[in-house]
Amino acid sequence: MTTEESAPAPAPSDPPLEERVNTRSRRPQSAAFRDFIASGWDRTSAGDPTPLPASAWTPARRAAVSARFPGERLVIPAGNLKVRSNDTDYVFRAHSAFIHLTGLETDSEPDSVLVFEPTDDGHEQTFYFRPRAGADTEEFFSDARYGEYWVGPREDLPTMEAKLGIACRDIREAPEAIAKDLGSVSVRLLRGADTVVEAQIETARTQVAADLEVSRAGDDELAQHLSEMRLIKDEYEIGELRRAVDITRAGFDSVVASLPRALAHTRGERVIETAFALAARADGNGVGYDTIAAAGDHACTLHWIKNTGAVAPGDLVLVDAGAEADSLYTADVTRTLPVSGTFTPVQARIYDAVLEAADAAFAVAAEHVHRTVRFGEVHDAAMRVIAHRLADFGLLPVSPEVALAPTGQQHRRWMVHGTSHHLGLDVHDCAQARAEMYLGAELREGMVFTIEPGLYFKVADMLVPEEFRGIGVRIEDDVLVTADGVENLSAGFPRTRTEVEAWVQGAQ
Repeated sequence: MTTEESAPAPAPSDPPLEERVNTRSRRPQSAAFRDFIASGWDRTSAGDPTPLPASAWTPARRAAVSARFPGERLVIPAGNLKVRSNDTDYVFRAHSAFIHLTGLETDSEPDSVLVFEPTDDGHEQTFYFRPRAGADTEEFFSDARYGEYWVGPREDLPTMEAKLGIACRDIREAPEAIAKDLGSVSVRLLRGADTVVEAQIETARTQVAADLEVSRAGDDELAQHLSEMRLIKDEYEIGELRRAVDITRAGFDSVVASLPRALAHTRGERVIETAFALAARADGNGVGYDTIAAAGDHACTLHWIKNTGAVAPGDLVLVDAGAEADSLYTADVTRTLPVSGTFTPVQARIYDAVLEAADAAFAVAAEHVHRTVRFGEVHDAAMRVIAHRLADFGLLPVSPEVALAPTGQQHRRWMVHGTSHHLGLDVHDCAQARAEMYLGAELREGMVFTIEPGLYFKVADMLVPEEFRGIGVRIEDDVLVTADGVENLSAGFPRTRTEVEAWVQGAQ
């Protein structure tokens, strides 16, 4: 045997670390395979060219943005896929400002970008995305993230143009479109969505010696405007919020029906959580935020989302949950349920105090018809009730009036959160708005927000009677400001103590 014949075969070289996930199985690479897999496919467009439901409303939204930033290029990315574990991603959810301006729904179009290019009379708007690839491409059969063989067909350019009502281009053209002529064109970027686009623009800004601090201040102003323009909902948005509330009601009915199973399970809170999730996912896009299913003392942890606890007879269970419609508008409702079907006398006193606070907030919001009402006044109305009821319980170390003063606030020990937040594409919508446009804003027709006072008496709280400890109550409804007052969008949910008891008893 010759030396050449006896030498061991060379070990295959390892690819770079970040690429090794793609070597866990053998993929056919022969020319014969490539030719064969590219043939024999029906390549008729699989997309539906019907305009998206929001497409009747998005032109006005984009026109408002164009008018606010004349002569400037605006870059609004959808966002990137995010790795959950190794080579599996979280379900994609685009940036809310991007959804608002395009009307796309569900898990549509990661890595895409909407560009406003300035013209003499406004902006030319172009949507850049990854269109459907040919069956003869590597992407078609080997790309587990985007390939049609793995994740299903994508839209082609003509179909996407029909759906959105704006010009569409291949995402590979986007880098040139967003970074060209930066020396003569001002660019504003919606930051925090797409790291790749951010890097492209930052590099281009550096190359033309742009003032990065000024540029980023301009980016912040764009984000602020895109947030503030959602403070007033149009007719389409209100309809989608109604849809989300309807799905949420079905989810709460499932929760109430699940209470006997929850009592029998060591992690009864998870039984409640999944009962809601089933309805939210079956009838909508899923949950709009992590469900809080908090029994007993867990209800006093404001963002209890572990939901690992047991549910015991006699407990109150606080369920804060909202379904997200396919349009990505979400509801946000909380009900506190007596798992045994009846509130104890102490639970009833606390529940009624919270309900009174909520009713007071509703009443003040409705006064906008007769006088100017600021958003912050809704919270103040609820707090007045909370302070006086805590005094009635003998818990305040000072009078309600002293507690309600800015230098007091002792009552906030038992309700540290706010009473209201705006609601829409984000559960805490319009969060980048200026204070004068949010807490200081006048209530206006088309605003949608929550009213959600609560009282929380932790087991570890030695300043309350033992019978109060471990009781947490929150009541949350979704509110639309109308021309003649306010509408409780979640009015179809049982709300009073009597209604809630009948709801739970009827399911047992």
